[in-house]
Amino acid sequence: MFRSRKNDDVSRLTRQQKERVKQFVGSTGASERDALAALQGSEWEVAAALARYQGGTATAARGGGGGFLAALTGHGRLHYHHQHQGGQAVPPQQPPVDPIQELFLRYKDPDSDMILADGISQLCEDLQVEPQDIVMLVLSWHLNAATMCEYSRHEFTSGLRSLRVTSVDALKALLPSFRRELQDENVFRQIYNFAFAWAKEKGQKCLALDTAVGMWQLLLGYRSWPHVDHWCDFVRVQHNKAISKDTWSQLFEFSRLTQGQLEQYDEGGAWPYLIDEFVDSLRAAGSLPPA
Repeated sequence: MFRSRKNDDVSRLTRQQKERVKQFVGSTGASERDALAALQGSEWEVAAALARYQGGTATAARGGGGGFLAALTGHGRLHYHHQHQGGQAVPPQQPPVDPIQELFLRYKDPDSDMILADGISQLCEDLQVEPQDIVMLVLSWHLNAATMCEYSRHEFTSGLRSLRVTSVDALKALLPSFRRELQDENVFRQIYNFAFAWAKEKGQKCLALDTAVGMWQLLLGYRSWPHVDHWCDFVRVQHNKAISKDTWSQLFEFSRLTQGQLEQYDEGGAWPYLIDEFVDSLRAAGSLPPA
């Protein structure tokens, strides 16, 4: 049973209880008072509190307003209406919890309102894919994730709604279509450009070299660009520093035009100096004829 107690304010809660109030308010837009009432009446279980809140607000809407507390209040006291079967009180059936929110709660980090590396690893296991599978990058692109190995509540839930997915099985069923999307040149370009901001460290303008190399091997290796290994070796030895957005973007165009032996490479083109030096190194090594 809910109990309304005036001295139950947020300042007196434990750190974990405050975090759950914050989660509840962020998910529903409810006031802290409503969040406290729902969580206290659900033994601080967020999923159960969300279900109770959704049922209460729906009742309030049908009754002409008053809010969540009004929907559950009778003469100033919070109470349940019980049905009776065989002389025993039976609590009313609770409305179903949002399945997308349930999915988020399954994978979220226990100490933050985010899905982090451990949760993503569990998601990959449930989807039966490896974390380094390129399909997980495509999923992150669909979720519009800001940072590698992180999904915020908003990114995860709104992204799954856009995909019309409410279960792991439904998401798993979409993976073949994600792979087919990579065959579309325009979509692949969008995912390639997305990967730069997604993979770089927060607050940095450039992409760390080791991260860039890994992403090139994933993306351009997937497209079987014949020079990807030579390029990665070259930037490690000759460049050995972070990669700018311009170099990242232009390398895709360079790879697109040079699927063969660089016949379409134009020395007069506006390529970054690093790409020009890469072509020179291939010629010096005898991998290309002289200009």
